[in-house]
Amino acid sequence: MSSRPSLSRPLLAVLLFACIVPSALAQRVSARDRAAAEALVARMAQAETRFRAATVLAGNGDPRGAEEGNAALEDMEDVIDACVKQRGCPLSDLLASYKRLLKEGIDDSGAGPDEAGEDDELLEADPALAADVPEAVRAARLLGDDSRHAFDRMVRYNPAIQAGIRRWLTDMRPQLMTSYENYQVMRHLMWPEFEKRGLPEALLFGILAKESNGRVHSVSRAGAAGPMQFMPSTARRFGLGPDGTGFDTRYDPRAAAEASAAYLNERLRELNNDVELALAGYNGGEGRALRVYRASGGSGFWNLRAYEQFPPETRDYVPMVIAAAWIFLHPRQFGVTFPKVEATPAALKLVRPASIYELTVCLGNSGNRDGYMRTLRNLNPRFDAETVIPAGTVLAATARVAQLYRRHCEGGARAELAHALVTADPNAALEGAPPGSVAVGDVTPVPGVATTIVTGSPQPARPKAAQARTYTVARGDTLGRIAQRHGCQIKQLAAANGLKAPAYALRQGQKLQLVGCSK
Repeated sequence: MSSRPSLSRPLLAVLLFACIVPSALAQRVSARDRAAAEALVARMAQAETRFRAATVLAGNGDPRGAEEGNAALEDMEDVIDACVKQRGCPLSDLLASYKRLLKEGIDDSGAGPDEAGEDDELLEADPALAADVPEAVRAARLLGDDSRHAFDRMVRYNPAIQAGIRRWLTDMRPQLMTSYENYQVMRHLMWPEFEKRGLPEALLFGILAKESNGRVHSVSRAGAAGPMQFMPSTARRFGLGPDGTGFDTRYDPRAAAEASAAYLNERLRELNNDVELALAGYNGGEGRALRVYRASGGSGFWNLRAYEQFPPETRDYVPMVIAAAWIFLHPRQFGVTFPKVEATPAALKLVRPASIYELTVCLGNSGNRDGYMRTLRNLNPRFDAETVIPAGTVLAATARVAQLYRRHCEGGARAELAHALVTADPNAALEGAPPGSVAVGDVTPVPGVATTIVTGSPQPARPKAAQARTYTVARGDTLGRIAQRHGCQIKQLAAANGLKAPAYALRQGQKLQLVGCSK
């Protein structure tokens, strides 16, 4: 998300100049200069009107609010720069308008980092929404809406939660930050589904962070899939699964959030609105949670009689979800600064065929340390990363990604280089080499965080592995390249398909079982 507009150095110089230049130095102006000055005043008034309209959009949750508001502020800065050079322009009046709007934006956003009060409620503005002056209006609404912190009263904050917070803030901090970044990009798709069903956003984030780190294509060893990790049978009950086109809607962030919210509300209704027990059911099975609830006489999850009836994974899962949710609501309390994420939704129309891999190379990583592959994959779950997408296809993206695409990927040297890199055949490096002789980037995948299973049998935490799928060998494919694309270990892939080292010979059209592959 774009950062709050700040005063540029030239504008600071203008402010200083305005403070020290006495009005007696005002020069006599011609009719032409007066007309030009009046035009600048009118332009400033229009920009101010645009800014106020943007705050209304932002206050209503419209993602155009931030973009429109920042554009209006930039226009004001341009007017002020022009006013400095224009004889007869009332610079002090224009500066007053500019400073007034900035002050209103700051006031709307609550206490700034150096003005933190003692009241936690005032500290916990949504860290992403408060980043922009227009979006600060929405942050103020959230602060005024007591339901934002309703989650605090729905769960018990106890030493187990504190231990979970410690884990998220130590060895699992990278996963927490990754989860936050991924969530912000998908927030406009997922949060409305929880909001419509009266569930707190913190609960959504906590589940997402623990289940998948916000990676929509996550698949557990037991077969749970998607950002919210639904098992196939449970998914079907809530409208998820194969849609007839070959796509499993468990991977769709909006549909998964809708199903997750419906599932949680179903659990809450039968478990007397006990969030901890509902989460235990989400992880360890709804039947078990209901049996425990009834057998314990309606006591909560933290009652020893109930607690001991859940498996170790569920005992870990419940406090870890609540801990992630608590940090989401109270970042400053724990010294957490979440990354600023430019997540304004935008559409991107391909002007030339390209895969998500090719787009990732072409876009670069300006504004995002890790690049934009995860953004494109999360927002376009129907496309495999290596599939060439036809020109004219409209992809979901962010405003930043769309801007980088127009700049670098519609054509030119960067686009050509990206295409050459993703279509390069490593086998061509050796003269007369048989297929499969050269493998580049054959590395052992790094295990992901432990995932959990919606209403499936709990499993010990293990590295994730995707369900077995098939791949049809294309012309020029090598086993090393296929393994790299799909996150496989080359030896495991070869053994599963009866391929012999060192050549691992393939033939075009051959069907491979993608055993143990993570992508």
